[in-house]
Amino acid sequence: MHEAMFYSKDKNYVYCHLCPHHCKLRQGQRGRCKVRINRDGKLFTENYEKVTSYHFDPIEKKPLFHFYPGSTIFSFGSFGCNFSCDFCQNWEIVENKNNYLTISREDILTLSKASSSIGIAYTYNEPTINYEFMYDTMRMVKDEDYLNVVVTNGFINREPLLKILPYIDGMNIDLKSNSENFYKLICNGSLKPVKDTIRLASLYTHVEVSNLIIDGKNSSDDEMDEISSFIAEVNPNIPLHLNRYFPQYKMEDHATEIDTLVHLRNVAKRKLNHVYIGNVWGVFNDTMCPECKNTLITRHLTTEVVGIENGRCTNCGYQVYGRF
Repeated sequence: MHEAMFYSKDKNYVYCHLCPHHCKLRQGQRGRCKVRINRDGKLFTENYEKVTSYHFDPIEKKPLFHFYPGSTIFSFGSFGCNFSCDFCQNWEIVENKNNYLTISREDILTLSKASSSIGIAYTYNEPTINYEFMYDTMRMVKDEDYLNVVVTNGFINREPLLKILPYIDGMNIDLKSNSENFYKLICNGSLKPVKDTIRLASLYTHVEVSNLIIDGKNSSDDEMDEISSFIAEVNPNIPLHLNRYFPQYKMEDHATEIDTLVHLRNVAKRKLNHVYIGNVWGVFNDTMCPECKNTLITRHLTTEVVGIENGRCTNCGYQVYGRF
C-alpha cells in the first residue's frame, strides 16, 4: 500500500478529499472507489503500481480524434472506480482486484517508449482514483518529453485536478448525461463536478468529450441540445464523441440504434463544429473543416491527415482545434 494524498483526519475518522464523494472512513473502511482505505488513522491507496490491463492503442481508441491523429499510445489501467455505472463497459477490469501485475513507474516509462508510442494513456478503469501512481508517473513522463493522456469520468475535486493538469497533454472526459437523476440512479455520482472538470481542464489542456448514448435513457433531443450547448459555451471546437452503447454488466437494454446516433449528431452539430459517432464502423468518423467543408482527416482502415498543414486547413486557412 502507498499513503494517499488529499486527506484529513481526526480522532475517529479519515476524510478523503480526492473526489466529490468526500468519503468519511472509519478504521479499516474503504471509500466508494474501493481502493482507498483507512489504516491506523492514515489514508492509503491499494492500487499503487498495480496494473490490470495494458496495451498499445491507436490514439483514436481513447477516443481522441484531434490529438496527434494516427499515432500509437501505451495505455494501462488498474482496478476500482468512484462510479458504479449499471452499463460499465470495463467492469471485469474495474471489479477484479485479484488479477493484476505489479509494475513500477520506471517499467511503465520504458514501455511507453516502445512501438513508436507518443507517451502514456491512463485509462480502462477510472485513472484518477489511482492518483498517486498517475501523478508520480506523469512527472517522469514529462521529464522525458513524452505525452500524458487521461481518459476519465471527470469526477475529481478542483485541488487535485489543478495539481496534475500541468502534466496532462490531452483528456477525454466522459459526460454521461445532462441529467442529475441519470448520474445519481445509474452511475452513483453527480453531474456538476463533471461539468466543472470540463470547464477547468479546457483552460489548461486539449479536451475531447464522450457521451455513451443509451436509447430511452439519455437519447432525447432536449438533452443533446443541453449537452451541446454546454460544450459550446466552453468551446464550440471541442470534439464530441457520441458512442454506441451495447448491453453490458447490469444493463440489458438493446444496443443503441444507429439512426438514434445519426439523429443526435445532427442535433449536436447545430452548436458544435466536430461531432463524431463511435462504436460504429465507418459512420461520421472523418474530420471536415467547419468553414469550407474540406476533408481534413480520414479514418477508414488507417487514419490520414490529408487537409491540415501547420494546424490549418490547406484549403481556407481555418485554424483547426487540436494538436497535429
